[in-house]
Amino acid sequence: MAVDFDKLPPLGRLRAIMAYLRAEDGCQWDRSQTHSSLIPYLIEETYEVIEKIEAGDIPKLKEELGDLLLQIYFHARIAEENEHFDIDDVASGICDKLIRRHPHIFGEKKQLNPQEVRDQWEKIKVESNEKESVLAGVPKSMPALILAYRVGEKAAGVGFDWKDPRDIFAKFKEEIAELEKEFSAEDIGGLTDELGDLIFALVNLSRKVGINPEQALRRTVTKFIGRFEYIENSLKRDGRAFSETDLDEMERLWQEAKKYRR
Repeated sequence: MAVDFDKLPPLGRLRAIMAYLRAEDGCQWDRSQTHSSLIPYLIEETYEVIEKIEAGDIPKLKEELGDLLLQIYFHARIAEENEHFDIDDVASGICDKLIRRHPHIFGEKKQLNPQEVRDQWEKIKVESNEKESVLAGVPKSMPALILAYRVGEKAAGVGFDWKDPRDIFAKFKEEIAELEKEFSAEDIGGLTDELGDLIFALVNLSRKVGINPEQALRRTVTKFIGRFEYIENSLKRDGRAFSETDLDEMERLWQEAKKYRR
């Protein structure tokens, strides 16, 4: 019996379309996919959502969120076919978790600020044995900058944190001195460790002052690309290659780019 997709509510329609595509007479590409084969698409769609958020492109954000939602329904459909769980189980699980993690809303009413809410989440996860460890649940495959941020955030949730962000500047000085020592010793292993320690301290400062380090670095990289392209285009207009200029001229063009883009 043919399904009239247009008569279904949006989420029910998406679920039905996904089931139809995975059926025996459905799309061969969709039928061939597995949880593992879909990983690259899940990652790609997530980054496309991030890109639209950072660009402030709300119409495109709606579209990209739809693409990401498709990935969730895709995984849920595969699981349903294998009698593991379905999309209703996914929704039910997150609903239960939201209620459990917000006792200040769904239990005894309390006014908590955002940081207190985050700290409460981490304590609930550990005390309820939902997580075996405070740091459990942070995927080690995450980009290192985000991983560092989340690890620091989780440790802070149980009180292991600097009380004042200004205290971290002393840590910077300590790590820079150790970095210079390893650099002078030409010890690559030690230099790698100390560079990591310094970056981790920077990530913790960003967390304490409410700045996402990933976004901050991406912003800086975007500025660098724009300014470097200004240098490149300036040389092209003059019919010259990078080999036909020097660092002093490139620095002059770099300063021009800063003024121009500002």
